[in-house]
Order: sequence, then C-alpha cells, then structure tokens
Amino acid sequence: MTSPVMTSLPPLLAFDDVAKSFTLHLRGGAVLPVIAGATLAVHPGECVVLGGASGAGKSSLLKMAYGNYRCAAGAIRVRDGTRVIDLATAAPREILGLRRTTLAYVSQFLRVIPRVGARAVVEAAGIEGGLAPEAARSRAADLLARLNLPERLWGLPPATFSGGEQQRVNIARGLIADRPILLLDEPTASLDAENRAVVVELIAEKRAAGAGILGIFHDADVREAVATRIIDVAAFRGAMAA
Repeated sequence: MTSPVMTSLPPLLAFDDVAKSFTLHLRGGAVLPVIAGATLAVHPGECVVLGGASGAGKSSLLKMAYGNYRCAAGAIRVRDGTRVIDLATAAPREILGLRRTTLAYVSQFLRVIPRVGARAVVEAAGIEGGLAPEAARSRAADLLARLNLPERLWGLPPATFSGGEQQRVNIARGLIADRPILLLDEPTASLDAENRAVVVELIAEKRAAGAGILGIFHDADVREAVATRIIDVAAFRGAMAA
C-alpha cells in the first residue's frame, strides 16, 4: 500500500454516520437493515478499498456515494470545487450535476444504448465529462488500445462482445473524463491478468493526478496493488447490533 496525497482541504468524499435499510414490500413491509454508522473519508490521491464478505453492504455504499440509493440517516458529503454537497439532502438535479463534473462510477455491468459502437460509447462519456470532441475521440482510442480491445471491434455495439470485452469498454467509459472522485465496483472481476495489470496502472495514474477512489476489488492481488487503505464493512454492520 502507498500513501495518499494529503491536503488541508476537506475530503473529496466523506460518509458521516450513514445508515441504509431496505423495505421488503413483498414481505409485508419488513425492514432489512444493511448498513449503520458508516463513517469514512476519501482524500485526493487515495484508493480506499471496501472489504468484507459478500452481502456486507459494500456495493450499497458505492451506490449511495453515486446517488443511486438514498441513505436512511447520516450525511454523504461530496466536495465539488469549493462547494460541499450532502447527497443525503441534495436535489436530483444537483446529483446529476455531480455526475457530470465530479463523480465517475464503474459498475460490474455495462449498460449502454443498443447499436451504438464501443468507441462512440466511450467518446460520449468524455464529452459529457467536459472534453472537446476531438480530445474525447483521441482519449477513447488510447484507453481502448491500452485495454487491449481490438480496433476492429471499436465500431461494433458492445452488446455483441464477451463479458470481459464489455467490461473493458465500461472501464474506459468510466475513466475517460477527469472527474476527481472514482467509484469502482469490482472493475477487474471479468478481466484476464494482462488487463487487470492495465487497470492497476490506470488507477495509479488517476491517483497521481489527485483523484480520490473508493472501490471494491475481490481479487486479492489487485486489492493489494491499488489500496492505500482497506476498510472492513463488517464494522458498520456490527453497529446495527450495538
């Protein structure tokens, strides 16, 4: 593990006593608690890895950080330039704005518009993130080449690709723009060793540029290569029983 780039500014991302539960409407409205008392921070240059068994709530934390899930209690603060926005109380338009400028999210699955080619998918994410069209086109090509996606596939819809090929497009789409916060949900799960190594390099480059990363990596070698800190999410589940 390596040390983060520390600053006197507030964290890029901070969870403060966050709780999350789900209501099971098909089970008579039973409430299923998932997370309680989650408190953590991500600073520039850090890659904070969420550890713990399957079902511990790791992906739920990432989805709350992206605004897909609302937390039941606590605050999730995102630093956007000189502003700090609490996702727990932010309006939907504020969350969408953060996704354009500040938050990038790479999930385990690629969801894109059908019939749009792989390079165009990645380019569009770059343009949405503030890159000029030519810069987005050039950076998309660079990322797809580094991730060993054959150029003959760049114009084809990713729906026709293998799982590993789709995930490489997904990673390129998530990393193309210079957003300061990266949320990574098992980005290397379906990749071979060569492409896992490429992702480790890309994460190191983002950290060196000052990005803060919160991620889940079940591959032990990748986790040890990228993590500056590992947080056991089971501690937050323990808070529910306290």
